[in-house]
Amino acid sequence: MKQVCLVPLTQADREQFILDNQEAFRYGALEDFGRRDDHFEEDGEIISRGTIEQAIDSGAAYRIVCGGKIVGGVVVKTEGKRGELELLFVSPQVHSKGIGYAAWCAVEQRYPEVTVWETVTPYFEKRNIHFYVNRCGFHIVEFFNSHHPDPHDPDAPAEDERSDGMFRFEKWRKGESGF
Repeated sequence: MKQVCLVPLTQADREQFILDNQEAFRYGALEDFGRRDDHFEEDGEIISRGTIEQAIDSGAAYRIVCGGKIVGGVVVKTEGKRGELELLFVSPQVHSKGIGYAAWCAVEQRYPEVTVWETVTPYFEKRNIHFYVNRCGFHIVEFFNSHHPDPHDPDAPAEDERSDGMFRFEKWRKGESGF
């Protein structure tokens, strides 16, 4: 497994973190959909600046560093035994090298008190779904869409509105179970 470290995000690196996050998400969407994509939040971005800023401001943000180079970022929010993986991204230049998985393992080591982690990802992010389920051991537990909106999202679409959908995942620490 790759050796990575999580370095707390500094104010001086905040802007680059946002840009790097947007690049990673945009790359994934363009890889899957090309220029015909209609999944962008704003100005050609899959994930908006506001969404990223809100995650950073409400959680703990880290740069993923491997071999002395910044290769991604992660934002988590914890409360007692529960944790939320708000954002996890790896630079497209280092995809498929084990860095994302190593970063996830570093998060779990940093927060040993967390017994259940939760995250969400859009239905079309096949790479993310594979990563969370097959690499990290998460389970899909819910599918938010226009017929089943996220009760915690004030911007969730009403039942008659178009919604592409988001998968919600949970990962329980070994020896614990949500099932």
